Amino acid sequence: MKAIVVHEYGEPEVMKQEELQTPQPADGQVLVKIEAAGVNPVDTYLRTGIHAHAPALPYTPGKDGAGTVEAISSGVANFKRGDRVYTAGCISGTYAEYAICEERHLGKLPDNISFEQGAGVWTPYATSYRALFQKAHAKAGETVLIHGASGGVGNAAVQWAKNAGLTVIGTASSEEGKQLVSKQGADAVYDHTDEDHFGDIREFTGGNGVDVIIEMLANENLERDFECLAMFGRIVVVGNRGSIQFTPRQAMTKDATIFGMSLFNAPQEKLDAIHATIFDGLSKGFLDPPVSRQFTLADAPLAHHAIIEEKANGKIVLTP
Repeated sequence: MKAIVVHEYGEPEVMKQEELQTPQPADGQVLVKIEAAGVNPVDTYLRTGIHAHAPALPYTPGKDGAGTVEAISSGVANFKRGDRVYTAGCISGTYAEYAICEERHLGKLPDNISFEQGAGVWTPYATSYRALFQKAHAKAGETVLIHGASGGVGNAAVQWAKNAGLTVIGTASSEEGKQLVSKQGADAVYDHTDEDHFGDIREFTGGNGVDVIIEMLANENLERDFECLAMFGRIVVVGNRGSIQFTPRQAMTKDATIFGMSLFNAPQEKLDAIHATIFDGLSKGFLDPPVSRQFTLADAPLAHHAIIEEKANGKIVLTP
């Protein structure tokens, strides 16, 4: 089978397509024929080797993907050959034609969702759900600000929040991105490259500020988030790419709570609850994963450059 293999940490070009033997599932495992693999920012952090969960070398990247069950082993109770699935983790890596997953790593993919969309389900939708509801406990009637709402996690957060009855404010930095966020249902969209957008957001709320902020780039925004945060507001840090100088008194003055979160740390019972809610949302149609660009497996390095260096407008996927 074709697969991407990383033999050394580094830039995107360390990813090479190779021919490997198709793996076979052991007890409790499932072999999935990958039709599309999702590309996430965390994949790029793992590839550099500086992430806390950096895999041992050599490895095949990718936790997100979608396809059909090719084979199951003894002990697998909830899936059978031919089932349409998305992956929420992977033992062997999804940047490949076939991947080995544990049963708990799989979710059922409704027929109304394409494999390309399915490849963009788990990390974006699970991350945003956990941030909004399991960490910030956002509820109907509140207002949420989603920084970087045109990206995969941001788009998912908009869809979850609108369905839950929140007022949603999103930010993006391109006209295409802002249009995408509006299409997902955001009540207001601002350009986060505009120096005054924090003030504009506070004005939109009538001066009260937002109750929840989903922060995708804390090193750029966290210090200023308090300009538009309501009293007793909550900030969930989902993404960060550097260090900042921070004034703790801002959190004290607003009596605010700052949550850090990583999906890697979520306990299994929380993940199981997310799987069930995702299937419900996909089936009913209020979750609709947008796909922005597709790359071939061999072009995985280009996909990694794109997700970091270009404006995010939906999900990037690889197709074997």
